[in-house]
Amino acid sequence: MKKPILLFFFSLLVSFAFTQSTLFSPIHESRLDKQRKGMLVLGSWALGNMALGAIRLGQTTGENRAFQQMQIGWGAVNLGIATLGYLGTMHTDYSSWDTYRSVQEHYKIQKILLFNAGLDVGYMLGGAYLLERGQRDVKNAERLRGFGRSILIQGAFLFVFDLSLHAILANDNPKLKSILSQSSIGFSPNQVQLHIALNKP
Repeated sequence: MKKPILLFFFSLLVSFAFTQSTLFSPIHESRLDKQRKGMLVLGSWALGNMALGAIRLGQTTGENRAFQQMQIGWGAVNLGIATLGYLGTMHTDYSSWDTYRSVQEHYKIQKILLFNAGLDVGYMLGGAYLLERGQRDVKNAERLRGFGRSILIQGAFLFVFDLSLHAILANDNPKLKSILSQSSIGFSPNQVQLHIALNKP
């Protein structure tokens, strides 16, 4: 008698896990699609900076030349980040994720974006520092001011980008909370309670 009960209990858990995975699928697809679009925006910004910097590099001197050099450098870094980020979303397989992993992955990118926004503030402060130092260091004034302007601009863009993408991704948070509140499994000495929300977010 115990064996059929155990088999039934196991099949119940498997069915619940499968249903949970299905319910989370729209959330994962939405997040990955938004991340891909975000990486395309970042990549386009990077390519634009690199292309414009390369064109103007040979046409400028002094401070403006230093500015274009830094624009190209930042563009290369941003392009690398955008490429890796985009490819990462293309190879994400969430079919085997349990509830804990689904929630963890959903919020992880949002935390990363907020952390990056903090770094962006540091970049802007660094750019402002170089601009100020360029007023005092006569020997390296042009390079410092050129680099400072570029870092300030790049930091400002990334700050807006990271906070905007965070806000866009956070729009799905209520949907995730709705799934978690409507789908549950409970245990007691005499019974197993299973409640599964069948409505899609």
